[in-house]
Amino acid sequence: MDISLEQPARALLITADGEELPVSATLRYTVADPLAVHIDFPPEAALDGECVTWTFGRALLEAGLRGPAGSGDVHIWPCGRDRTILEFHSPYGLALLQFRTPALRRFLLRTYAVVASGQEDVGAAVDRGLSALFGSV
Repeated sequence: MDISLEQPARALLITADGEELPVSATLRYTVADPLAVHIDFPPEAALDGECVTWTFGRALLEAGLRGPAGSGDVHIWPCGRDRTILEFHSPYGLALLQFRTPALRRFLLRTYAVVASGQEDVGAAVDRGLSALFGSV
């Protein structure tokens, strides 16, 4: 069974000149990819006008709600008591988004209600990933 969670969320896109632009997003979690969370952004939030999805570790989101976390393309840290910053790096630039911490925390708790920490079926996820990567080779 492939249970999927979706939760709408509002964010503020922080521009290079400090302007804050409201952006809608969808937080997503699936049992098929139990170690990851996904954040979908609509076309108007992207430079190229295409939908954008960022995928990163569920454990990274949890760590970033408590303190600075991440390396590479995704960094997360608390900003005061009620806000959390997500920083995404791509070959096209950097996106800095501010989310309400309670919304992220609520989503994270909902994912753990579906698949508890440590109970992820990693073997099945690896098998699906390898099949997708190599096909019928």
